[in-house]
Amino acid sequence: MINAPTIQKNFNLFKTRMTVSPAAEEEMTTEEDTPITVVIEPAPKPSVNIEQKPQTPEPEKKPQSDKKPADDKKTKTPAPKEKEKPVQPPAQTRDRAIYFANVGSDGQILHSKVTRKIPVSDSPMQDALGVLLAGPTAEELSRGLVNLIPKNTRILSATVRGNTAYISFSEDFLFNTFGVEGYVAQLRQIVWTVTEFQNVKDVQILVDGRRMDYLGEGIWIGSPINRQSF
Repeated sequence: MINAPTIQKNFNLFKTRMTVSPAAEEEMTTEEDTPITVVIEPAPKPSVNIEQKPQTPEPEKKPQSDKKPADDKKTKTPAPKEKEKPVQPPAQTRDRAIYFANVGSDGQILHSKVTRKIPVSDSPMQDALGVLLAGPTAEELSRGLVNLIPKNTRILSATVRGNTAYISFSEDFLFNTFGVEGYVAQLRQIVWTVTEFQNVKDVQILVDGRRMDYLGEGIWIGSPINRQSF
């Protein structure tokens, strides 16, 4: 900005020079003429407030992998289904009569019938004889039933020809520790059990596949025997 007092002074001096003589003007010039200094101050710059917006941090960019995501349909392999186990139908059974011995209070040996459920098979007579040789159950033993067929006796074969059953036993069949009554009782157990089958009327006893005339002390087994033989 221009200095106002200095301008006013110079203006007054100019007016005086216009009205006074040259000599006076020279005198005035010599006395008071001083150089005029014009000071121009720079105009202040207008202040401008610029609001700065807070900078929002840019989200971090995850490095991209060159591998493409695998297709779920291709990567997921369905678990193999477990094969359903076929339901086995319950085994068919049939009631069979089995005969054991029962020793009375007077010492007399009698036969006693029990009923067992035996699985159905192509050899029902041999299955029934197998149950007979296995002996009474715990419950049957508690009722006094016993098996008088010699221990360890095995069935070697069992067939039917006509109305006669041919049954071959191992040599253990020959040794009964209960004497004559024991031999009779073991034969009765076998004959009564086998003749429960409708197509069997009598039984031929064999030992190791051979026919023998007597069992023990004079008990005839050389021909087929039936229930009336005792």
